[in-house]
Amino acid sequence: MFEEFDVTPEPAGATDPGFFNRIAVGLSDLFKRDPANEATQPVELDPRLLPYADKVATAEEAVAHIKSGSHVFIGTASATPRTLVAALETMSMPPAGLELMHFITSGAFPHDEQGRATTRFRHRTFFVGSDIRAAVKQGLADYVPLSIARVPQLIEIGRIPVDVALIQVSMPDEFGYVSLGVSVDVIPAAIAKARLVIAEVNPFMPRSMGDSTFHLSRFDYLVPVATPVLEYVHPATEERVVEQIARYIGGIIEDGSTLQIGLGRVTSAALKYLSDRKDIGIHSDVITDAIIPLLEKGVLTGRRKTSQRDKIVTSFAIGTKRLYDLIDRNPLFCFQPIDIVANTAVIASQHRMVSVTQAFAIDLTGQVCVDQLRGEFYAGLAAQGEFLRGASRSAGGKAIICLASTADADSASCIRATLDPGDGVTIARTDVHYVITEYGIAYLFGKSIRERAIALIQVAHPKFRAELFAQAQALGYLTAAQSLQNMRAYPVEEEHTVVLKDKRSVLLRPAVSSDGDSIRDLFHSLSEEDVFTRFFRTVRALSGNDVQRLCNVNFENEVAFVAVTGTRENPQIVAQACYFIDPSTNLAETAFMVSPAWQRCGLGAALQRRMAEHAAARGVRGFVAEIMATNQNMIRLAQAGSTNVTVEPGGTTVHVTSLFSDSPPTSA
Repeated sequence: MFEEFDVTPEPAGATDPGFFNRIAVGLSDLFKRDPANEATQPVELDPRLLPYADKVATAEEAVAHIKSGSHVFIGTASATPRTLVAALETMSMPPAGLELMHFITSGAFPHDEQGRATTRFRHRTFFVGSDIRAAVKQGLADYVPLSIARVPQLIEIGRIPVDVALIQVSMPDEFGYVSLGVSVDVIPAAIAKARLVIAEVNPFMPRSMGDSTFHLSRFDYLVPVATPVLEYVHPATEERVVEQIARYIGGIIEDGSTLQIGLGRVTSAALKYLSDRKDIGIHSDVITDAIIPLLEKGVLTGRRKTSQRDKIVTSFAIGTKRLYDLIDRNPLFCFQPIDIVANTAVIASQHRMVSVTQAFAIDLTGQVCVDQLRGEFYAGLAAQGEFLRGASRSAGGKAIICLASTADADSASCIRATLDPGDGVTIARTDVHYVITEYGIAYLFGKSIRERAIALIQVAHPKFRAELFAQAQALGYLTAAQSLQNMRAYPVEEEHTVVLKDKRSVLLRPAVSSDGDSIRDLFHSLSEEDVFTRFFRTVRALSGNDVQRLCNVNFENEVAFVAVTGTRENPQIVAQACYFIDPSTNLAETAFMVSPAWQRCGLGAALQRRMAEHAAARGVRGFVAEIMATNQNMIRLAQAGSTNVTVEPGGTTVHVTSLFSDSPPTSA
């Protein structure tokens, strides 16, 4: 379901996404030649490069100046300087002891027909994409598990040495300035430190706005190329898992949020569910074509951003010619170095900052693995740590981890009691907030190990929940008295916001096992009279079994709803209602708890209607309730919503039967 970034080199305008392919792109010279008289005709240089003709060289001539033992930085992603890398790899007498350093690359390094890397050099990489994965396996490349946002600083102080920078830029303007185009990221730091800078000058590279311009005097050699910028398209997906996770993510993003986009399919799919939002902003390490529909619909205004309002701020772009054409000379886009874009303080300052990270595995305490798959290094950290921490500190922000509940054709759970030996901890449990699978949303921050385990088991695949539950008990995360009832996906479609008579609004949603502590708090907010009328006895506290019966229900013959205020990160349950079906009568007994501060405002009636809608849709015939004879408010509530109601006195209590149809009740 999830994949790391790969681009397919394609001609401009191509639409085939071509996952993980490596297609050689033919290069056409910027020089104009007459094939019949090429040996005798002078090469005509593009007029824009004439003032710098002394710097112009072929790729082979330029890389010949690289000395043995050099540390060579390679430009990023769609701006990978493939012509220069190819010239370096095919040198008859290559420099000895070179180390090539890079972030994301595509189609740059050679492989044989069996997919084995045939690069002639050592590599140091911050991202294990398909272009370098074979080299890592073969011991030809070292993976550095480091946030790319920290790399510029380490280059500056010399901890990461850079002697040579190979990059790709746009054509110069009339003043001799070129743009780094669709990839700024680490490149300014590499240029500043390198003793030798060689740039491919490409007329297809768009001129991006922001901190992306350099004068040609900063470069030692210019290599004209005419290669369409690498394109990448996320394939359209109707995969259920991807779409369901995307819906959950989209559902919790509010108007005025600022988004980090990311490269995965889930994030791209989630943007489809924001078409009805207002004033969404972008502050992201990377942008893709997924933003274009929202731009066209006027959703991406950035009006509520705290920093660089109205601007789409990013460090690099990966997409199609359509996106690149949109970026070209467009002041809406602001490209900046990765250490500026991924500054945690800047991210945290944004209004309702949302960051989404795709993961491969998580354990029941909240430890997350994002850069290893089946024990092999896969993808990388990028700048996810900074964005997660920044989003978690943003006012109204959301730091989201998402993953499929299973892997390998549903044969293995991605939510595990403990991470496997091959799963490195990339994100500490202390930094995890939201965790979303196709089975629901768990919120972990500030929660105990017990609460985390319960919440994560709820969003695991049902076939693994019992096993995970038993493992959690064996590890001491859960007590022996805890039980597991609910085996279904969280029904987000059953969430409804209602406005009460006093104009306050509450969210009515299905209860989940992790609501237990909040329901206990609700109980303790009740007066002694409320407790007695609810439980028909004096109850000083709810036992663990009592609490579980109110929220840890199976939603088959036991159903519970809660009324919630506050944020998803800090919800307060102000009311609870449940019904329990008697299969012999197909009638359901109901029970309610409503906080004193929320009584007499229509909340009980709203819960009654919601439960009646739910029960009637499932074929339940009606509700029954045993109510204290003195509790007139609850008697009226039980009678509301139906024209077929019977009230039977029974001493200190009354028995109320409310049918959803005109059929008479069945005798027990």
